[in-house]
Amino acid sequence: RVSFCTFPFPAGGMITVQLLKSQTGEFDLESILLLKLRGLGILELGCLGECASLEWLDLSGNGLTHLGPLAALKALTVLNVAANRISNLEPLSGCESLQSLNASGNQLRNPQQLQCLTGLRHLDNVRFHNGPARLSNPFCATPGYPAILAEMFPRVKVIDGERVSGRGSELYQLCKDLDRSLQRCNNSGGLSEMASRAQPWVEEGYWEVQPARRSSIMEEAYKQFSEALLECRELSKQADHSINQAERALGGRPDANSYVF
Repeated sequence: RVSFCTFPFPAGGMITVQLLKSQTGEFDLESILLLKLRGLGILELGCLGECASLEWLDLSGNGLTHLGPLAALKALTVLNVAANRISNLEPLSGCESLQSLNASGNQLRNPQQLQCLTGLRHLDNVRFHNGPARLSNPFCATPGYPAILAEMFPRVKVIDGERVSGRGSELYQLCKDLDRSLQRCNNSGGLSEMASRAQPWVEEGYWEVQPARRSSIMEEAYKQFSEALLECRELSKQADHSINQAERALGGRPDANSYVF
């Protein structure tokens, strides 16, 4: 059963059996597959570990400091604990099915605190820093921390929303390299007026996201697909800008034969 809870929590902010039963309509907590408990002032997870079949859980925007009860959730595949006060992810080592983790906006101070996650064989998407949302962790200020994470989690395909391996990773790297090259060119001065405006790669509306179907785990899959489309749209905008900058740097109308990759 899918449950999106919007109820106010009682004093103390603890999740209780009675509270979950009354809000989900489930007598058996093991029947709950998805819970959205975002921004409800939750301080204690209480009985959440009894939801043994839970596969998708959003606890973002609360006041959590520990995740102990989550260690019992063997079926959990997607977890969002962004914007809390968590400094220890050790309980997540028991979530053997975990595939996607968003822990941005917490109090993790050292990359070594993530060693507890290295045994999760299915983990392929992690986020500890979210620039647009201004959510991060202290260890994200460590120089080269994405490379540290990539080495620590060789099976992870996406770090902080950026694909580091698998399909699409080459495009990310290409855009990064092009941006760095254009930045150096721009800093050197001597740019001429733009000769022509670059045309969009695709037609207007191509990246518009279609409404997602409402189902349990499929809803999260559609959500992730929609986020990927939005990232592609941003890449398209960055590419248009980079091409404009390149044309300015070349100082004239672009030669069609010059764009060889």
